[in-house]
Amino acid sequence: MKKFLIIFIMLLSFINIKAEDLVTNANNAILMEPITKTIIYEKNVHERVSIASLTKMMGLILIFEQIDAGKIKYTDKVIASANASNMGGSQIWLEKGEEMTVEELLKGIIMASGNDAIVAMAEYVGGSEENFVKMMNDKAKELGLKNTNFVNPTGLDEKNHYSSAYDLGIIAIELMKHPDVFKFTTLYEDYLRKDTDRKFWLVNTNKLLKSYKGVDGLKTGMTDNAGYTMAVTAKRDDLRLLAIVLGEKSGKVRNAETAELLDYGFNNYETEIIKKKGEIVGEVKIDKANPEKINVTVGEDVIILRKKSDTVKEYSSEVKLDDIKLPIKTGDTIGKLLVKDNNSIISQVNLISNANMKKKGFFELWFDIFKSMITGDLI
Repeated sequence: MKKFLIIFIMLLSFINIKAEDLVTNANNAILMEPITKTIIYEKNVHERVSIASLTKMMGLILIFEQIDAGKIKYTDKVIASANASNMGGSQIWLEKGEEMTVEELLKGIIMASGNDAIVAMAEYVGGSEENFVKMMNDKAKELGLKNTNFVNPTGLDEKNHYSSAYDLGIIAIELMKHPDVFKFTTLYEDYLRKDTDRKFWLVNTNKLLKSYKGVDGLKTGMTDNAGYTMAVTAKRDDLRLLAIVLGEKSGKVRNAETAELLDYGFNNYETEIIKKKGEIVGEVKIDKANPEKINVTVGEDVIILRKKSDTVKEYSSEVKLDDIKLPIKTGDTIGKLLVKDNNSIISQVNLISNANMKKKGFFELWFDIFKSMITGDLI
C-alpha cells in the first residue's frame, strides 16, 4: 500500500508539472501543434543561434519538392563530387565518383545526418552547392522567416549561419507537408552499400524513436557552437506535437528535455475536429453556368487545439468565397472557411469545389430559352 501511494504521488506531481518548470537547460525551445501552428510553450524562440544539422530540414524541403514535382526520382543515380566527399563531420563516407540513388542519399541525410550526402544532393538539385544555399534562403523568405540565414546546407558552424526556434518550427511544419519524409524518419536502422566490402550500417540519430511512444521524426544535430539540437515530432491519437530544443549540453539532456516538452503537451492538450475534410459547408450558384450550382467542401480537417481542463465550447463558422471566375475545376480553391470563437477568428482553411462548373455555351442558352417558352416560365 505504501509503495502504491509513493507511485501515485510521483505520477500526480508529474502530471501537474508547470510550463515554467520545463527545459531549464536548453537555451531555446518551442512546443507547437503543427496544424494550427499554436505555440504551447516557448523559450527565447526568436533569438538567432547556431542550429547544427537542423539546417538540413530546409534542404530536405527542396529535395522533396523536386520529387513531388516529378523533376527527380528516388531511383535517380547521383555521382558524388570531390567537394561532397571531402565534407567533414557526420558522413556516410562517400568517395569521389561514387554513385548512390536519391533514396539512399536521403537515408544518409535523415538517419545519419551525412554532410557528404546533403552536399551531393545539393549539387544534384541546385547545380552547385552555392546555388542550393541560395534556394534555401529563397525558401526561407517565401515562408516569411525573419531570423534565418543559411551559408551552407550542412549546418557546420560558419559565420552568419543561423536560425531561431520559431523559424525552425515553421521549417519543420513545411517539411511535414511531404509525408514521404516519415518513411525515412521512422527508420531506426538500415544499410548502405549492401553486399559490398564497404557495407555501412545506418543508425538513426534520433534515439527517441526507441524510447518515446509516438515519435516518428524529425532531425537532430550537434556542433561546438550550436551544442546539441533536436526537432522531434510525435503523434498520439489525433494530436501531433512538434518539439524543438537548442543549445543543450549533451545528447542525454537534449533527449530528456524534448521528452519533457512532449509529455507536457500530451498531458495537458487535446484536439477537436470541428469539420471533417470533404464535408459540404455551402454552395456556389452562378446564373448562366453549367451546372448552375456546385457544393463547396472543406479542404482539410478543421482542428481546434484546447487545454483538457477547458470547458467545451461551441464555435461558429463563416463561408467566405473568393471573387469566382469561370471555369471552375473539381478541387479548385474557391474561398476560406473562417472558424470563430465569439468574433475572433481562430482558424481558417481552404474551401474546395467538388465539381466542374463552366459558362453555358450559345446553344445551351438558346435551349434554356426554348425550354422556358414551352413551360411558360418566359413571358
